Amino acid sequence: MPTILIADDDHTLTALLRQTLASEGYRVLSAADGREALAQAQAHRPDLLVLDWMMPGLSGLEVARRLRAAAGMPILMLTARDTIEDRVAGLDSGVDDYLVKPFDLVELLARVRALLRRAAHDAQTPLRYADLVLDPMTRETWRGDRAFVLRPKEFALLACLLRHPRQVLPRARILEEVWGADFDGTDSVLDVYIRYLRAKTEAGGEPRLIQTVRGVGYVLRAG
Repeated sequence: MPTILIADDDHTLTALLRQTLASEGYRVLSAADGREALAQAQAHRPDLLVLDWMMPGLSGLEVARRLRAAAGMPILMLTARDTIEDRVAGLDSGVDDYLVKPFDLVELLARVRALLRRAAHDAQTPLRYADLVLDPMTRETWRGDRAFVLRPKEFALLACLLRHPRQVLPRARILEEVWGADFDGTDSVLDVYIRYLRAKTEAGGEPRLIQTVRGVGYVLRAG
């Protein structure tokens, strides 16, 4: 039974969505402001987040930005803002789909099903770049024909890099995805785990794939 988190400060709409989604067999959670939405999303890891743009505490855009790299949590944004610029801003923040208010519940349900199908497919699809492979289902990793074992945080870090090959990821974004938006430790932990990953992915003498971009962050790129 997929779990859906509804984040909207319109209590009437939230009640309607809860009833509609529950009648379709989904487990439904709700939050009335952005900070609560972020906390519930991080604590419960729902299968889908239905997120209002304008909320107290944190805006939907900020919630999406903080969760944007969270694997397996697609985001459907609900908003009355319907300009092209608004849509671009919403999609750039990390949402997967965009539904303008007022909307038809039949269309919302169709988009929910589509996002859940896509997320289920992505969760079963191995991540690949060059000869590096990570399987989210079995949690196995290979470099060519050589298998190697990763600890949970190493696995999450490598998955983060593999989801964005050839894209330079700022240090803050990696820390947010892998360690969480509320991480309050020193960012040197990232350098330590990068060293761990390089040791394991290059243990057979393979060329380096995890490159340092000085002053910015890291990128998964050959050469």
